[in-house]
Amino acid sequence: MPTYFDFDVPRNLTVTVGQTGFLHCRVEGLGDKDVSWIRKRDLHILTVGVSTYTSDQRFQVIRAENSPNWTLQIKYPQPRDSGVYECQVNSEPKMSLSYFFNVVELKANISGTPDLYVKSGSDINLTCRIPQGPHELGNIFWYKGNEIIDTAVNQNELDSNRGITVENDWLDGLTSRLKIRRASSNDTGNYTCVPTIAKSASVYVHVIIGEHPAAMQHNSAGSNSRTRSGSQVGILLLGCLQLILVQFKWSIYFHRQTCEGPDYR
Repeated sequence: MPTYFDFDVPRNLTVTVGQTGFLHCRVEGLGDKDVSWIRKRDLHILTVGVSTYTSDQRFQVIRAENSPNWTLQIKYPQPRDSGVYECQVNSEPKMSLSYFFNVVELKANISGTPDLYVKSGSDINLTCRIPQGPHELGNIFWYKGNEIIDTAVNQNELDSNRGITVENDWLDGLTSRLKIRRASSNDTGNYTCVPTIAKSASVYVHVIIGEHPAAMQHNSAGSNSRTRSGSQVGILLLGCLQLILVQFKWSIYFHRQTCEGPDYR
C-alpha cells in the first residue's frame, strides 16, 4: 500500500497566547516508516515518531496505538511560536506537508483616556472591548483596585437611587459595559477589566466636586498668558530705561563740550 497524506485536515491554525495548539497530520500506508515534525524557520527537529527531540517540553506528539494520526501538541504557545511546521515521512523520496500555526495576543481596550474625570452625582460609564478572536472569547470581570465588582452584592448594599450594572455582548467580539449611577467620591479609584483569555486594561476614575479639570487647565492657561504678558511689559520697561540712560550720558557730554570748548590736544 502506498504511503500518502490525508489532505482533508485543517492546516491553518490560529490560537491565542497560552491556548494549547494541535496540528493534525494523518498518514496512510506508513508501514515501517517514521513521522517527524520539523519547525521550518530553523529546521529544528521537534519529534521523531512519538519521541521528543527538543529540550522545549511544550512540544509533544500525541498518537493512539496503530492510529494514522500524528498530532503535534504545542502547550502554552507564544507569538514567537508562530510560523510554518512540517510533518515529514522518511520515505524515498522524502514526503512533507506544511502547516501554518499562528499565535495572537488578544488585548482588552477601555474606551477613552487612561484618566477619566466625572462630576459627583453623574454616572460612570466604562466600556471594555476585545476584538474577535479565533475561538470563544469567554467573559470579562471588572475590578476596582484588587476587589472584584460583584453587581449582586453591590445592588444589595446600595440605596434604591444608586446601582452598579455590568452588561456583556458578543456581537463582533466581546464588549462589557460597567455603569455606576450617581458617582460619589468613594467611587474614585483604578478600574480594570479582566478577560478570561486576553490581557487586561485599566482606567483611573476621578470623581470630583466642583470645577472640572478642563476649567482648571483653562485657568492655568490664562495664568500662563498673564505671566507672558507681564514678562513682555518688563522687557519693554527695561528697554525704555536703557534708552533714557543713553540720552542722559549724551546730554552730559554735550554740556561739557559747550562749557569747556573742544579739546585739541
